[in-house]
Amino acid sequence: MVIVGLVAALLCSVLISITFGNADISVREVYSVIFYELFHLDRFSGYASGAVHDVVWLIRFPRILLALAVGMGLSVCGVVMQAVVKNPLADPYVLGVSSGAYLGAAMAIILGIGSFLGDNAVGVLAFAGAVLASFAVLTISNMGGRSNAGKLILAGMAISSVCSAFANFIIYISQNKNATAEITYWSMGSLASAEWSNIVVFLPMMLLISAAFWTQYRSLNLMLLGDDTAVTLGTDLSRARIVYMILASLLVGFSVCAAGMIGFVGLIIPHAVRMLFGTDHRRLIPLSALVGAIFLIWADVACRVILSNAELPIGILVSIIGAPCFIYLMIRKSYGFGGGKS
Repeated sequence: MVIVGLVAALLCSVLISITFGNADISVREVYSVIFYELFHLDRFSGYASGAVHDVVWLIRFPRILLALAVGMGLSVCGVVMQAVVKNPLADPYVLGVSSGAYLGAAMAIILGIGSFLGDNAVGVLAFAGAVLASFAVLTISNMGGRSNAGKLILAGMAISSVCSAFANFIIYISQNKNATAEITYWSMGSLASAEWSNIVVFLPMMLLISAAFWTQYRSLNLMLLGDDTAVTLGTDLSRARIVYMILASLLVGFSVCAAGMIGFVGLIIPHAVRMLFGTDHRRLIPLSALVGAIFLIWADVACRVILSNAELPIGILVSIIGAPCFIYLMIRKSYGFGGGKS
């Protein structure tokens, strides 16, 4: 019933949030554009083109769907990462993924690498940096024996430090104030680049990988018990951990490519859902996906309307909202993480 209620809330969020924005467009005009695009009814043909059509159908609607996809992807990644490393403080960026993306973006913006990709260069190189950093973490953690949660965390810290150092070095020697300002803004996150051409790729990928994780809820539950317990039950989690890390890295890579760096979602959403509904990943994954999508949709709405004629970077707002909520939930109710109370 909770899942059904959240699905209904998500649909309502999509339909209501599209009416918000700096442009002065009435609710009637908004839905006239949507009805025309969806059903091509003659009575709404007056909204087949023009400024109102472009704002609603080419700017607002793709942006809302991108917020849905990114919120869902980051939340599911947070759930999986916390199970893989058995650490409640883990999120999609704890294993060096964010630093890899940051390095890729710095190389694109400051050094001009990937300029042949045009406007997509920053996103593509950030995606590549995130994925390569994840593979580096997996490779290092498997040296000298099979990977485990502790080795993954240590490898992630090392890769994060190296990537951040190289990125900061590139920024320092460039002495390019415009490029530095651009990468700083990108690192704060934004959904302004949403386009239908991106949505048709990102949204299906987020849904597909999230559904794949949902089918693995038994293995994720077992990871919370630890490798020793899993071995006594006849299950070796080493291979599953590698596969989950790769899939999670793809989700984070797509999110970074589409919206820049948006932190905290993968930490606060799984914690909040786990506190309220328990640690079973059979419930935790779909609930986190839905709550994360709803949260980021309304966070983006706030970013668009909180300042007149300007847009607040969503990464800033998410941190401002998320940190106090996280502290409140921690004070209000303790919860279990893989048995025991945390």
